[in-house]
Amino acid sequence: MDQLVGEIGLWFWWIIAGLLLIAEMLMPGFFMLWLAVAAALTAITDMIFHPSWIGEIFTFAAFGLLSILGSWRFVMGSRKLKSDQPFLNQRHAGLVGQSFYLETAITHGKGKIKVDDTLWDVDGPELHEGEQVKVTGTRGLRLTVEKA
Repeated sequence: MDQLVGEIGLWFWWIIAGLLLIAEMLMPGFFMLWLAVAAALTAITDMIFHPSWIGEIFTFAAFGLLSILGSWRFVMGSRKLKSDQPFLNQRHAGLVGQSFYLETAITHGKGKIKVDDTLWDVDGPELHEGEQVKVTGTRGLRLTVEKA
């Protein structure tokens, strides 16, 4: 086995890298790209150090693991893009800090405010209808308010 793999060694890893790149082009995602990088780095390591075939496999596994973990950090980091509409699907969070007038009085800790054309359930101290309140937080889809 050492004889067979020893003669294939360097070219074997370049061929694997090429096949993984072709597979990457045929499939969605970026997973095969990082394994192709690992195979290319293994080929370069093979040119410099001439490890045994077992060493080459461990080298490929180590480079594969490092490149996949590194790519995961790169890909996940790029998903934290700033949005021009940060509260698009969390409209209630965008209301914190704003003031509104009570649509219905807060009795037993519960009432309603009107924001644009939407009524929001609120929790807060006992207050009369029409009083101005400030949104201080959210609890699920309920707003927490205090007297402004």
